[in-house]
Amino acid sequence: MKKELTDYDFPKDLKTMSCDELELLGISIREFLLKSLSKTGGHLASNLGIVELSLAIHKVFDSPKDKIIWDVGHQSYIHKILTGRASKFDKLRQTGGISGFPKNCESIHDSYDTGHSSTSLSVAAGMAAARDLKGENHDIIAVIGDGAMTGGMAFEALNNIGASKSKVLIILNDNGMSISKNIGGLSNHLNKLRASSQYICAKKNIKSKIKKIPVIGTGLASGISGAKDKVKYALISGGVIFEEMGFTYLGPIDGHNISSMVKILEDSKNISGPVILHVITSKGKGYRNAEIHPNKFHGIGPFDVETGATEKEPGVSFSKIMGDTAIKLAKDNDKIVAITAAMEEATGLGEFGYLYPKRIFDVGIAEQHAVTFAAGLAKAGMKPLVAIYSSFLQRAYDQIIEDVCLQNLDVVFAVDRAGIVGADGETHHGLFDLSYLSAMPNMQILAPSNGIELEAMMKCAFKTCGPVAVRYPRGNCNLCKGNSDFEFTGGNKRLFPGKDGDIWAVGTMLSHALEAREILLQRGILTGVVSVKSVKPIDFSCVNPECKSIFTVEDGTVCGGFGERMKAEFRGNSEITNYGFPDKFIEHGSQRDLFDIYKLNGNGLAERISDYFERKA
Repeated sequence: MKKELTDYDFPKDLKTMSCDELELLGISIREFLLKSLSKTGGHLASNLGIVELSLAIHKVFDSPKDKIIWDVGHQSYIHKILTGRASKFDKLRQTGGISGFPKNCESIHDSYDTGHSSTSLSVAAGMAAARDLKGENHDIIAVIGDGAMTGGMAFEALNNIGASKSKVLIILNDNGMSISKNIGGLSNHLNKLRASSQYICAKKNIKSKIKKIPVIGTGLASGISGAKDKVKYALISGGVIFEEMGFTYLGPIDGHNISSMVKILEDSKNISGPVILHVITSKGKGYRNAEIHPNKFHGIGPFDVETGATEKEPGVSFSKIMGDTAIKLAKDNDKIVAITAAMEEATGLGEFGYLYPKRIFDVGIAEQHAVTFAAGLAKAGMKPLVAIYSSFLQRAYDQIIEDVCLQNLDVVFAVDRAGIVGADGETHHGLFDLSYLSAMPNMQILAPSNGIELEAMMKCAFKTCGPVAVRYPRGNCNLCKGNSDFEFTGGNKRLFPGKDGDIWAVGTMLSHALEAREILLQRGILTGVVSVKSVKPIDFSCVNPECKSIFTVEDGTVCGGFGERMKAEFRGNSEITNYGFPDKFIEHGSQRDLFDIYKLNGNGLAERISDYFERKA
């Protein structure tokens, strides 16, 4: 064994290591993860639970020739270590550092960029079809969690793969339950028998010979298969659904036993068609704090390894304010119900679920179903609240249009993590909701600049007819000062008059606009500030007809966003300039750094507006 993980030539060195050596390497990897992530933060619990599985996969298969696809991808840290990136973990998920998700531009071992759930099986199906058409010979392995298997897209892909009979290995990483009783002698024996080359060849030969018997051969072969399947299903009830879909089901198997994992993965290579390998793992394995509180350590900031404690940001999160407001409203209105897609705590609905267990519905990682389910509730007279992250809500684009907006149903969307989210990067930034929601007829969009406004807008949304989206960013409120009795009446608000120009700031971009105004004032440029609370419909009541220059500022893509819509609908003589994130996928990094890089903080906006007036002069 070598002293440091960076001393290895991964993944090459894994091929010559014994299972005992791999066990010791697994201990080193867990220690490395704790040391690194305690400084940078990241997805800890899921990666601690997949150490042995990752080692076994890279021991048996040959990346990058063999394609390994990690569903969601936040559990790919060990994969990154085993493909030579341990030295880069000091800047994991930080500006300019490596991503917390697979990125093909980062390494050829990352065969596919992932970030959202339930996509890996469709990718595997496509890669397998391409391999078969091209006559190539390599394995395709998709690793998917039990949570991601609740997504409908995963079952669509299973149906496709099973029907194709193409050789694909799907590893179901089941960390949602303890190791079950059917891990034992019988299960191990059946796995060994069914995966062995002798058994597979014997089965084919026997079936072939029986079919040759005149008249009764075909029917007899079919009958034997049916009888065999009934016995098999009686013994391994967990694999029935997969076997019916055309897969060979192996498992459950202990995902923390490297020698067993290596053996079963080697055996799976002998099976010509699609295989489901059911692996039982424990989230947070090896770190007691994460084992006891796996949800807390799913995605965590820097923490103290001994205690597990993290530094608390000052203030209250927008998510908590939303959840607390929902509780207040539900107390007086028994028609209000809440819907979440496997993120009850993360979206601020944990307390709501505790107080109103019969009025909250966690539909799993199934955003499409969540939205149409809400439509059904609304049609039946209820007042549903759908709380979903901005980047995940876009997975239900068609359902919002067809099932909610088309019928103008009373559904309130709490669009969490709108704008820049930071370390999770491209797949998690909520940069498109202003664009895709604005294009939908009947949709109303509200954007609070602080917690008090969020509470008032939630109250207003439940009194409003038709769909309403209230969008707010990740993190704690930075502008919570004000009258707690603030009532939102549906319009925008002018905070300062302007002589040279006006800054129209959407939601929490108001803080940057106010900072820019102060800087511009020192440069002799007097700009007014309008707080944009109603993104759609646009409230033009704050327009100053004497103002010749308007600057819109939003924390979303400038393409199709608020600014472009305002420019299209505006009937005055002012020149409108739009500021937002450019037409590209924004990299990972801290929120502060990204606002700075794209000149959307106070200094950046002041610089851009100053340049505008210099060009005019």
